[in-house]
Amino acid sequence: MPAVTVDNPLTLPRVAAPAEARQRPALTVTTAPSGLEGEGFPVRRAFAGIDYQHLDPFIMMDQMGEVEYAPGEPKGTPWHPHRGFETVTYLIDGTFVHQDSHGGGGTINDGDTQWMTAGSGLLHLEAPPESLVMSGGLFHGLQLWVNLPGKDKMMPPCYQDIGGDKVKLLTSSDGGALLRLIAGDIDGHQGPGITHTPITMLHVSVNPGAELALPWRSDFNALAYGLAGRGSAGPERRPFHTGQTAVFGGGDTLTVRADATQESRSPNFEVVLLGGQPIREPMMHYGPFVMNTHAELAQAFDDFRAGKLGTVPADAG
Repeated sequence: MPAVTVDNPLTLPRVAAPAEARQRPALTVTTAPSGLEGEGFPVRRAFAGIDYQHLDPFIMMDQMGEVEYAPGEPKGTPWHPHRGFETVTYLIDGTFVHQDSHGGGGTINDGDTQWMTAGSGLLHLEAPPESLVMSGGLFHGLQLWVNLPGKDKMMPPCYQDIGGDKVKLLTSSDGGALLRLIAGDIDGHQGPGITHTPITMLHVSVNPGAELALPWRSDFNALAYGLAGRGSAGPERRPFHTGQTAVFGGGDTLTVRADATQESRSPNFEVVLLGGQPIREPMMHYGPFVMNTHAELAQAFDDFRAGKLGTVPADAG
């Protein structure tokens, strides 16, 4: 970990938070429970136990793996529907294939991102390619669900394939952290992801003992999820580590630090930073549908049963 990196971060544009900016406190740290998804691949439920007022516009996030599959073991998810939100799949290690009933799809590898806007609804499939099933290998990634405001929930579905080479690479003021900006704006630098709900998403690698302080939109919430390693969040240095989420309060600056000593399998503190503009609308989430009202959820199920969310392509694998 990770696939997208540079030999010398000091060659990258640097970002820093203004010294006078108000630092966001770390309010809580929660530990993600483990479970199984789809055909049985292991996940950590990153947002379990966090009040939705701190998550909006995010709905859920799963850390998929990190798991080393033996030949014949890799698993995915069968064809299933979605309506009313976006899925963001970020792959750190391995290979994953996406196909949907609206014509979107492709293969993502180390460092790539798939951004699917379900909108009015579609069917889709996520699975390892046959070559990975036969050979086995390392698999590790994230899937984030981002809510859509009511006015956009029935927009036409669309799909973005964001290769790792398109991610905006940045570094901290002293070069002690590598930033991969997937979506949103940091200090005037723009990530490649086109967002219908304003959000910021980064994967950062913080060197042992280093501190990362970033300017952060005051109208956004702020979350930090530990992918690997250990460190702390906020000016009070609240500890968090692999599989834990730190929730920040209000302010203009987000700060994370890496402990001086890290795990042998991960030399740096690997963290996903997320922020978004709250939608502040009723959110009704049941299974694969995220709507504003119970009546809209019932309509989504009726439309799915009636085949109105699409059909499995004839050439589907």
